[in-house]
Amino acid sequence: MEDPAFRPSRRHADLGAAFFDAVTPARFPQTILRYRNQAWAERVGLGGLSEADWIAHFGRFEPLPGSFESPLALRYHGHQFRSYNPELGDGRGFLFAQLHDRADGRLLDLGTKGSGTTPWSRGADGRLTLKGGVREVLATALLEAQGVYTSKSFSLIETGEDLVRGDEPSPARSSVLVRLSHGHIRIGTFQRFLALGETDNIARLLDHTIETHRPELWRERLEDRGVAFLEDVVARVGRLGAQWAAAGFVHGVLNSDNINVTGESFDYGPWRFLPHFDPDFTAAYFDETGLYSFGRQPEALYWNLCRLADCLLTLAPQARLESALSRFGPALQEAFAQALFRRLGLAAAPQPETDRLVSAVWRFLAETQAPFERFFFDWYGGLASADRAQAGPSATHYRAEAFAPVRTALGPLAPAPGARLDHPYFAEAPCTLLIDEVEALWAPIAAADDWSQFAAKLDAVARMAEACGTAPASA
Repeated sequence: MEDPAFRPSRRHADLGAAFFDAVTPARFPQTILRYRNQAWAERVGLGGLSEADWIAHFGRFEPLPGSFESPLALRYHGHQFRSYNPELGDGRGFLFAQLHDRADGRLLDLGTKGSGTTPWSRGADGRLTLKGGVREVLATALLEAQGVYTSKSFSLIETGEDLVRGDEPSPARSSVLVRLSHGHIRIGTFQRFLALGETDNIARLLDHTIETHRPELWRERLEDRGVAFLEDVVARVGRLGAQWAAAGFVHGVLNSDNINVTGESFDYGPWRFLPHFDPDFTAAYFDETGLYSFGRQPEALYWNLCRLADCLLTLAPQARLESALSRFGPALQEAFAQALFRRLGLAAAPQPETDRLVSAVWRFLAETQAPFERFFFDWYGGLASADRAQAGPSATHYRAEAFAPVRTALGPLAPAPGARLDHPYFAEAPCTLLIDEVEALWAPIAAADDWSQFAAKLDAVARMAEACGTAPASA
């Protein structure tokens, strides 16, 4: 690559063949670029690619210089709705390349979805519908704007095949998605070696993960490394659960193969955003018991962390691992307060004032069923935005008795330093992606190949990110 900021890697290959399978990408009849994440492309040194080169790398998967010659389909197992499945693995995706974030030096992965069959496809076609790709682009963009630590949709290319899917009108249009992620090591990656009885590979994976992603966790003794690692993953996954809650987001499929040990949210299937506070709100039609409903997401995350601890029992004593797991609740609560304050554009406050606001906001949203995202939009900056909030469509909710504790709790709190309360975004309407809106964005694409509403929504998300200070930092 001509850009000296592009720093490729093939670090994952150091793990060896027990961890992946080299695979061949699908050959598509068509490659039409539908989405390119230019902000993140520039941040990893790929911003100067021409459209032809972009399609060559992310539609035909010609190797990026200095990274893998052949893509790697990663091996893992996992619990799916708490039933163990040893037949998992990258069935319609692979690790295409690794490279470094030019802003902070982190090692990042370029992984795919819809790139063809692998040894782990289990009879499926290894493809992704275009609608599924569009939905993932939308989800990651809005979550990033809301301050959630999420993977980034890097590229979406339509691939010109007709797919048969039970949950979409057939034939469905096809696509291949490339996501930029902070690693693809899952809890299920560890589980596979526990199931196979390969304790040496558990230790090897642990050390690789620490050396690659969290070198500050290195300890001289293997036992101490295992405990430090679990403590770190517990804190990071707790933070993720808190950020989802503050965003009103339901992931939908919190299986152990969908939990990244870096604490990054990824792999978006039947996701949803809350229209209003509802602990029982589910995203997946097949989640008949509400196992992964909005209110049960912390429970699901903790259960998965316990499965990671099971794997580490081969390295460290149970009492120390249980102590690490016990930090989940406090980590979740602390991160939730931080996420709530960030979403409201407020400066940090002493603990009593923080607790008072968190309790008041959650109770108000539960009691009144006020529009979830509208509340955070209206009160961004706290009482400094009172006139704007009281002139909006939710004003009746704010005049109700149930809002009085929120107003009282906001009283001593100041806007965060640099909060842009005069940004034009706050003169518009809150940027949302409720299910009806997503369907409305897809309809003109399906009917007339009209991408204008999709582009307009991404522009609105970008304005939100700029207003809230969550846009990607430049290098």
